[in-house]
Amino acid sequence: MAASTSGSSWGLLRLGVSGLCHCGSPRGLLARMWHLPGPAVSERRVSAANRPGVSGTDLYCLELLRKRDYEGYLCSLLLPAGSRSSAFALRAFNVELAQVKDLVSEKAIGLMRMQFWKKTVEDIYRDNPPHQPVAIELWKAIKRHNLTKRWLLKIIDERERNLDDRAYRNIQELETYAENTQSSLLYLTLEILGIKDLHADHAASHIGKAQGIVTCLRATPYHGSRRKVFLPMDICMLHSVSQEDFIRKNQDKNVRDVIYDIASQAHLHLKHARSFHKRVPVKAFPAFLQTVALEDYLRKIQRVDFDVFHPTLQQKNTLLPLYLYIQSWRKRY
Repeated sequence: MAASTSGSSWGLLRLGVSGLCHCGSPRGLLARMWHLPGPAVSERRVSAANRPGVSGTDLYCLELLRKRDYEGYLCSLLLPAGSRSSAFALRAFNVELAQVKDLVSEKAIGLMRMQFWKKTVEDIYRDNPPHQPVAIELWKAIKRHNLTKRWLLKIIDERERNLDDRAYRNIQELETYAENTQSSLLYLTLEILGIKDLHADHAASHIGKAQGIVTCLRATPYHGSRRKVFLPMDICMLHSVSQEDFIRKNQDKNVRDVIYDIASQAHLHLKHARSFHKRVPVKAFPAFLQTVALEDYLRKIQRVDFDVFHPTLQQKNTLLPLYLYIQSWRKRY
């Protein structure tokens, strides 16, 4: 059984408790990560940020990210100070697009929202951003770092194509989606950091694909509760597993083998990304800190023998800020 023999194929874990014991207790950014205003920040301030012409659009992006993409929020905090607000804007833009699919009841409405963001990007590059908090912050980021419009439009286009409620036909289709969304986001993050490097781009491509695959796995219980399954059909067919098996939270060997195969692909992309480690500029490493959260999830799902519905996989890792800071301090990804 693939899942039961997975330990030898996944290699040594990189950030276990023993690894933490050999590190000091650095301060600085770590303290900031735990002492910024909590999620209960005044709704009045966030509302004010929403009004045209009122300052505080940066606060709106920060709060949107904290609530909808907490791991991305933590990673952005560890970027250099001059890049942080732009990263918040970029990730908030991604959140706005990602949540369209869940917020609309009809595809036509979703298409209208995507069209709004396409027009918004075009208007931003004409220095005429709409009075929308994320758009205003994205405009500032583009002006500050001369971000490539093509990557922004590619994210929108791929999210638009994904409005159809259907499973990925194969793992390559899922990887294409991840490349056009998550990898594009990383290419833009590298631009924010002022990095133009082929090896960094290759690492970003693989990390983005790993992110997309892990996100698909993590969302499986939620989608199943809504009687939807998006896992690659070719792998499900290979193990004679139906969509109904996931909707019923079946924990049979074949179901776990499907998850093993998909998780192994994410693990392989992380391995490929790290193979460029010595050739990627150190300045680019902060853009890749999300590998810590990806590795954390892959370790946890391995420990529960690839039971994607296991309750521990839905629990937030309270030590993630510490793990992220230590990886940043070690200058690794």
